[in-house]
Amino acid sequence: MTGLVPRPDFSVPDEAALRALYPPTHDLAARKSLTALDAHAREFIRRAPFLCIGTQGGDGKADVSPRGDPAGFVQVLDDRNLAIPDRPGNNRLDTLSNILANPNVGLLFMVPGFDDTLRVNGQASLTVDPDILQVMAVNDRVPTLAIIVRVTEVFLHCAKAFRRSRLWDPEARQDRKEMPSLVKMILDQTTGAPQDPAEMQRIDEGLEDDYRRSMY
Repeated sequence: MTGLVPRPDFSVPDEAALRALYPPTHDLAARKSLTALDAHAREFIRRAPFLCIGTQGGDGKADVSPRGDPAGFVQVLDDRNLAIPDRPGNNRLDTLSNILANPNVGLLFMVPGFDDTLRVNGQASLTVDPDILQVMAVNDRVPTLAIIVRVTEVFLHCAKAFRRSRLWDPEARQDRKEMPSLVKMILDQTTGAPQDPAEMQRIDEGLEDDYRRSMY
């Protein structure tokens, strides 16, 4: 922690002040936005095993949630509609509740090894249509529901962020063991983790067992 606090005199008060900080938008960047999924966007989605979905609740609070499955898990229903399966999770239902309150969503599709990404914006709804759910079954397990996204904007995003972060670079990988396990961190933040290392190991192994049993 740096202890620095942004000074009010240096705030950016409006869009005019914001735009003055940057060069004009490149013509190609402005024109690349499409209103439907073309062949390149559909192929990108077919290859993607992972996406992030951004939503906002009726109270204005924003949320971003990861979604992952075998490549091609998002179904392209037509050039304006996508279906995303909802797999078992922690049942907070943040994304789904937000969609019911505010249908506007943003998607970011990622493909391992690709530094560029695909961005899709649109309006979402929830469905339990068995015909749609059945085609997204994995290991004979059908998702509880699907998120349908009506596409309003789609465009490819350049590679700068991924190249700066070296996200796919094996030499930039960090050792997960340098931080506590997920369960221990959550317990530290809530009820407190057990001090007995053997008990903590048992809890961690229980999470891994739950992953194996309940992924789908």
